[in-house]
Amino acid sequence: MTTDLPQPNPDAPHLADVIPSVFSAMGIPGFDSRIPLRDDVTGACVLLIDGLGAELLDAHAADAPVMAGLRGRTVQVGFPATTVAGLAALGTGCRSGEHGLVGYSFRLPDVGVVNSLRWRMHPWGDDVRDAAPPEQVQPMPTTFERATQAGAAVSVISGAEFTGSGLTRAALRGGRYIGVHAMGDLSAHVREAVAAGGFCYAYHSELDMMGHLYGPGSPAWRIQLQLIDRLVASIIEGLPPGGMLAVVADHGMVSVGTDDIDIDTEEALADGVSDIGGEARARHIYVAAGAVDDVLATWRETLAERAWVASRDEAIAAGWFGKRVSDSTQARIGDVVAAARGSSALLRRAAEPLESSLIGHHGSLTSAEQDVPLLLAYA
Repeated sequence: MTTDLPQPNPDAPHLADVIPSVFSAMGIPGFDSRIPLRDDVTGACVLLIDGLGAELLDAHAADAPVMAGLRGRTVQVGFPATTVAGLAALGTGCRSGEHGLVGYSFRLPDVGVVNSLRWRMHPWGDDVRDAAPPEQVQPMPTTFERATQAGAAVSVISGAEFTGSGLTRAALRGGRYIGVHAMGDLSAHVREAVAAGGFCYAYHSELDMMGHLYGPGSPAWRIQLQLIDRLVASIIEGLPPGGMLAVVADHGMVSVGTDDIDIDTEEALADGVSDIGGEARARHIYVAAGAVDDVLATWRETLAERAWVASRDEAIAAGWFGKRVSDSTQARIGDVVAAARGSSALLRRAAEPLESSLIGHHGSLTSAEQDVPLLLAYA
């Protein structure tokens, strides 16, 4: 294994540890306390703010005084630092090597490269919920299924448009799905669920959207952060005695544009390559039989300081996907994996025009993308 590959700390608190710890604090049997929490919790919400990196919150604390006032522990999100893997870590209590949702897009044997956020063929193609049933792609019982079977009241509060989506079915199944339309009904449903002594997972997406479109830290992003701070305050104000709110995120974000490369226009990078998955900061490269060594060498030389480039075995050995990587997951990881450094993006402007036009990106192993806050409020 090359010596310059980052090696995540396997013992550091992880996004996958959050919900099992909350269930343990609520006294739901079958769950371990992986993160210290109060043990007198009668109702709880885990609110995921998509894209709220710890470094971003710290840099813009004045825009989010409520959340900044709760600032404490930081947790890692794992690789890749992207929504699909993050939501699956929360929903299963496992890292990507076990839950197998290893990227924004990845190759499923006998299916092809699938966009797992939208559950369709990537970069263009039809819905694959029939060809690749989400419950088979991610067959592990979710934390929500386990808690429901133990007698807990579990709700999933997220966008109405995600009802029955492939990702919802793969990573978040098991709770009662409540589709919402804005911050108002999200907060109201959270307050209702916690007041009834239940657990709810809630999701808000728009900070991530502002970061992608305008860049993290932009005026639009900062105004959205201010609105989210008010959302968090409204939930805290409604917590009953014994209620708890845990705010967390699925990844941070960086602005790109100063050292990008369009990997599809570099002819050398196409030699021996059959498919490309992932996203601009975390790429899976699938190669023809016998071509791994040549492709690995070429990508390392061409990308140089723009990315860490590893073989599948090297990335697994470095712990990128966690301590345990199942056989089915190994088949989905690229033969070569590239994780962007600094502010670089590994774009595909022709194949991925929308994604390549974005200012903010995430996915890689930098602290800006990996570290997210765990904010805890109790009543």
